[in-house]
Amino acid sequence: MTADRRRRLWADVVGAARGGAVAVDHVCAAAVSVAGVDSGAVAVILDATPRELVCATDRTALELEDLTLTLGEGPCVDATTGGPVLVGDLTVPECRNRWPAFAPAAVFAGTGAVFALPLRVGGIRLGVLDLYRACAGDLGAEQLADALVLAGTACAVLLDDATRQGVDRDDQWPERTGLHHPEVHQATGMITVQLGVSAAVALIRLRAYAYSQDRRLRDVAADVVARRLHLGPAGAPGDRHG
Repeated sequence: MTADRRRRLWADVVGAARGGAVAVDHVCAAAVSVAGVDSGAVAVILDATPRELVCATDRTALELEDLTLTLGEGPCVDATTGGPVLVGDLTVPECRNRWPAFAPAAVFAGTGAVFALPLRVGGIRLGVLDLYRACAGDLGAEQLADALVLAGTACAVLLDDATRQGVDRDDQWPERTGLHHPEVHQATGMITVQLGVSAAVALIRLRAYAYSQDRRLRDVAADVVARRLHLGPAGAPGDRHG
């Protein structure tokens, strides 16, 4: 990629900021524009949960990120542990086999294609840039190249934000980064103490309950935090509403 092209992409980011300080949501908006998709989101990796939403460009992106968080599967999950996951058509059988819960739910929500780009610096996983398109269709070579450059820009912005604000001893992003679902972290911690299990197992219990009740993870977590819901050990008749 030429220096001129990188400067053009940075100009797109600065333009999205409209004279203000550049933030990760401006990078996300620029990525949506250059990739020719309809919406996008950025999520980070945290200790307490596999991912936490930092920004989303519209309600569709919020809906898709919420599905990913609740179901724990999909292109945006796979990209956090591997390379880019580029899905030009979510309706093909391979997608339904690979993501049996997420793929049909995403299609029902009006999404035909998903492009998940990991945010990494060396061996450090920071998160993922997720791009969504209503209609099926692959990214062009130049669109993908530009989106990958902006994924690197998102990494730089996230790291700069964390450096300026300070990261706590649990290696979690500070609250001022605008995380959307703090109740999930709180509920996970409460279940960890209540059941004497790891955070990973506590999150599985939350997800299992949400899936069995056809509810969103954030709503179940809010009930746990408010003590309206108590989750008993897996397989035991201990789940009860207050």
